[in-house]
Amino acid sequence: MRFLSKLPNIETTIFTVMGALANKHNAINLSQGFPNFKSDQKLIDLVNNAMNNGYNQYAPMAGIFKLREAIANKFDLLYSTSYHPETEITVTAGATQAIFTIISTFIRKDDEVIIFRPAYDCYEPTITLNGGKTISVQLEAPNYSINWEEVKRKINDSTKMIIINTPQNPSGSLFSKYDMLQLQALTKGTDIIVLSDEVYEHIIFDGEKHQSACLFPDLKSRSFIVASFGKTFHNTGWKMGYCCAPKELMEEFKKVHQFNVFCVNHPVQKALADYLQEARHYQELSEFYQEKRDFFLNLIKDSRFKFTPSKGTYFQVLDYSEITSEYDVDFAKRLTIENGLASIPLSVFNENGLDNKVLRFCFAKTEDTLKKAADILNRI
Repeated sequence: MRFLSKLPNIETTIFTVMGALANKHNAINLSQGFPNFKSDQKLIDLVNNAMNNGYNQYAPMAGIFKLREAIANKFDLLYSTSYHPETEITVTAGATQAIFTIISTFIRKDDEVIIFRPAYDCYEPTITLNGGKTISVQLEAPNYSINWEEVKRKINDSTKMIIINTPQNPSGSLFSKYDMLQLQALTKGTDIIVLSDEVYEHIIFDGEKHQSACLFPDLKSRSFIVASFGKTFHNTGWKMGYCCAPKELMEEFKKVHQFNVFCVNHPVQKALADYLQEARHYQELSEFYQEKRDFFLNLIKDSRFKFTPSKGTYFQVLDYSEITSEYDVDFAKRLTIENGLASIPLSVFNENGLDNKVLRFCFAKTEDTLKKAADILNRI
């Protein structure tokens, strides 16, 4: 057969590469972003109860109403803003499906989409699949700050979407209120849609506040907010997420969503709807993960790795420039093969493979795992 690949330059993802390498060499895997501890048994029991009570057939396309209502209540509680559960919220098969559907709904051939690098790796391939062009803005290490003058220069009549991610994976940085106001000012009076990837909204440290797009009225009017239950409740394998947007945008989203997945896991939706009645399940998450971040960083404070504590997510970036001048992909592989510890190199997410000599480590792990990882880092 002869065919033209729609993604000719896409290779196996770094997550798959490093995960496979970790398995082959029996390494501690701090590369992929998943916890190695259980979800709350109460939530697991709620899923089982839902299955046993008959919630096993198709759910409504947008998600069961009780769950959409619980999501709406969460936005009211946390941000004093509202999304109508009937018309402005859709439950999705994870955040990635929401992102794929949003881009597929609105991006056409030669449309330009601005992303901030280092960028999560699902954005650009989806833009490419839909004929769009990715326009990159490189965040400035080590603080991963944004040059808004550069963003302004790159906005033109072909700009149809800007994708942001805060808290930001893989850097662990946050968009500040100033950043969000700059974004609002630059998009005001345009037809630019903002896709705000907020999957780590409940994992923010040191008293910082999550600057959700919904807090800024003009941004909210043009934004999709994407969220993840998997990241929030330690069950990434369930692939459960949702998105929120003004009615006119969500109506277009649903046109594509219905032919993509139509609806998602019914018993898990029922369980989450019940579980969300207790706000503490997400309100206590920042403290939970800050303890893990601080535990991990305290263990490696005397190592040769340099770091600025992560501001959010469950990832920590470590600078190895005082250890070796190796390309970060090579060092990450050697660290896995020779030392038994897997991480993620950031150059693969940067513009033109920019190598800042940093690796990303996931600290959503048990204390025992973090201790073993720290022992390795301290010996390097």
